[in-house]
Amino acid sequence: MPSEQEERATLAVDQRDIGYFMAQAGSGRRQSLEGFDPDYTDIVDYIVRCTHKIWEEKAIGLIYTHYAHNTPVHLTDAEYYGRDQVVENTVRTLAAFPDLRLFGDEVIWSGNDQEGFHSSHRVTWSAHNLGHSLYGPPTGRRVQRREIAHCFVRHNRILEEWIVRDETALIRQLGFDEVELAKAMAQEEAARGIQLYASGLGEVPRLSGQVHPPLHLEGDPHNPQELPGLLYGLVWNARMLNYLKDYYAPGAVIWVPGNRRLEGHGNITRYVLQLLSAFPDAAMSLDHVAWVGSEAAGYKIAARWSFQGTHRGPGHYGPPTGKRVRVMGISHLEVQGGQIQREYIVFDEFALLKQIHWPW
Repeated sequence: MPSEQEERATLAVDQRDIGYFMAQAGSGRRQSLEGFDPDYTDIVDYIVRCTHKIWEEKAIGLIYTHYAHNTPVHLTDAEYYGRDQVVENTVRTLAAFPDLRLFGDEVIWSGNDQEGFHSSHRVTWSAHNLGHSLYGPPTGRRVQRREIAHCFVRHNRILEEWIVRDETALIRQLGFDEVELAKAMAQEEAARGIQLYASGLGEVPRLSGQVHPPLHLEGDPHNPQELPGLLYGLVWNARMLNYLKDYYAPGAVIWVPGNRRLEGHGNITRYVLQLLSAFPDAAMSLDHVAWVGSEAAGYKIAARWSFQGTHRGPGHYGPPTGKRVRVMGISHLEVQGGQIQREYIVFDEFALLKQIHWPW
């Protein structure tokens, strides 16, 4: 078997059609997968086809053999525990969107079958709202959004999962005003005794007392393992936005929540400034990095991160409310020649809005 680094240079989605993965089922291992079902060829095939089986073929019961009995599932505004809740949430989603299609855009992974695999699966989620959803009765509208699921997998079972969704894009396409809906749902959840997601977190962990964050960090931006830490540490935490021109190509394309497309240094700089203006004490922490590719072919990097701050400034999210917020996000970066050419930033902006408008 090739080494993990060699496998990470070759095993990826690479725009392959779902038909390719279906045709490869049971054709033999391309990678060591001890304890996995025999029809899977490698970790990318496992992620793509088990997603297809459960969601599109509606073999929902496969969750019992693909998740552990005590799997925790983390979202920005919820924590689920156990595969029975995974089954329940899957049924509820498919009842609302029965023709759901999950188009696999990318799988970025690391690890092995002994220590476990980390996979970061980005999908484009497409369906018609033909049943009751969390947001109300069926609208009949076609919706499309991005979603990234980070899974820790060993011996055919997902042992832990982190999910981020572009919920704002979904809500707008259903015909709702996301701010008014966030206010209403925050009121309803608070009335049921649900606590604010960011409550009790203490001081935002960006500064050490009166000492400023480091303005220089050791690391090589050409190293896919180190680039995300440099980006978040220097640009977001140290406010050294001049580094954006070093880390992003001049024509870089960045997709952000609400299905908004940014292009070039000017737009990405404006986006960062708007968030920092709304949350002046904002801090980014890097929680996990995985990557595939090679220096010659370019790298694809998955970075899972947490954003914390206090809504004390004006901006995209309205007048300041003084509310403390926390969101989990995942970014997929495509890097060539040491610079980011394309990035997909996914976090639940609707969960952020609910925190901003949470009743005291």
